[in-house]
Amino acid sequence: MERRQRGVSAGLLLLLYQISQVGIQNIPAVTLGVLVLNIFLFLNPLRPLAEVCLSVNEAVHRKNWQRLLLAPFHHADDWHLYYNMISMLWKGIMLERKLKSIWFAYIIAVFSVLIGVVYMLLELLLVILLDDPSYEGNCGVGFSGVLFALKVLNNHYNPGRVSSVLGLPISSKYACWVELVAIHLISPG
Repeated sequence: MERRQRGVSAGLLLLLYQISQVGIQNIPAVTLGVLVLNIFLFLNPLRPLAEVCLSVNEAVHRKNWQRLLLAPFHHADDWHLYYNMISMLWKGIMLERKLKSIWFAYIIAVFSVLIGVVYMLLELLLVILLDDPSYEGNCGVGFSGVLFALKVLNNHYNPGRVSSVLGLPISSKYACWVELVAIHLISPG
């Protein structure tokens, strides 16, 4: 995993600008807390990315389970942080208001760990199906998995909407899956 740049950068400045445009007073408490935590850990990472990223080798074989907690809240670079936190801002505002803060905080905590478990199970499945042990070494960081789970939840609570994915109108019911494929094609790894 490559080392990311530290400090204030274009993506971080744009994120802070977007947050100021919404207004801190308009952001529910848990959503704001998640934003602050992610920005803080971007500026002051607990460890280098190679020591927090989640992989089968590190978490399962070496029993380094703390990575399940650390990986979602660290980001590879400022643009990774920006896109994830802008998505969190909008999803958080909608869902936290609907679900209330305590339930939303619980969902964020559960999704943050559960997404890592699912990630590792999928990697193990690829090892078995493709007979390729290299998948055990794939190492990931970021909040994207939690955001996809939140998007599915948001679509459940707000059915019948249409989203634009790469300029194409798609039912929100399927948009999160189309976005997942599009992101993989645009930015593999």
